[in-house]
Amino acid sequence: MPNPLNHPIVVLVAALFIFWFSAWAGGWLRRSWPILKEDDSDDLKFVIGGMLTLLALIIGFTFSMAVSRYDLRESDEEQEANAIGTALIRANQLSAADAAKIQALFKSYVDQRILFYVTSNEQELRQINARTAQLQTEIWSVTSSSVTGLPAPMAIFVLGATNDVLNSEGYTEAAWRNRIPKGAWILMVLISILCNLLIGYGAPGRSPVILIVLPITLSISLFLIADIDSPRHGVIRVRPQNLDTLAESFHSQ
Repeated sequence: MPNPLNHPIVVLVAALFIFWFSAWAGGWLRRSWPILKEDDSDDLKFVIGGMLTLLALIIGFTFSMAVSRYDLRESDEEQEANAIGTALIRANQLSAADAAKIQALFKSYVDQRILFYVTSNEQELRQINARTAQLQTEIWSVTSSSVTGLPAPMAIFVLGATNDVLNSEGYTEAAWRNRIPKGAWILMVLISILCNLLIGYGAPGRSPVILIVLPITLSISLFLIADIDSPRHGVIRVRPQNLDTLAESFHSQ
């Protein structure tokens, strides 16, 4: 089943409808079953104010979680490009033939890593991951066989850089899977529904325009959080700028 959180536009439309309906339902409930007395209006305002404050804090914390995850994905892309560049420099310690072979493998590897960042198709992503794993095996095999004639410290020096490349790819994969917990989303949506319900209940005779302000504001906030937290389907995405620069250096040689 597709995850709706991977599609921020769906989150925006669904949240706007649900929150607006909650505000309308609150007004309808007040007109149909006026449970509270007129003297309870001040208490209702106090409850609404407290819930809105709690909702603002939760949205703020969740937004901070989304931004921190985005920053981590961006940082891992930079570290991955640096690791590949370092491995290429250290491969120059090998013979010219081995260094050229490793450079050709890394050229294909960088192209696959760039595709990993820009693709939104799940089937294509599986093919990219399979090809990346194959290239990693080939790179490690060629490098490990090429350092057999080197002194032990130099062999470790070269192999360590290749190992960092493989590790950096794993860190990137983990960062892209690290999303905001679903429990946080459920909590935000439930409190948002309750806030709109209470506001609609407390203002049954107000203009419909007033009742749509909070749903629009909350929907845009949830859309922005979902957009930043969605690595592949959002508008705000990590671009492989450092890997692109590395690929350009291959083509310029």
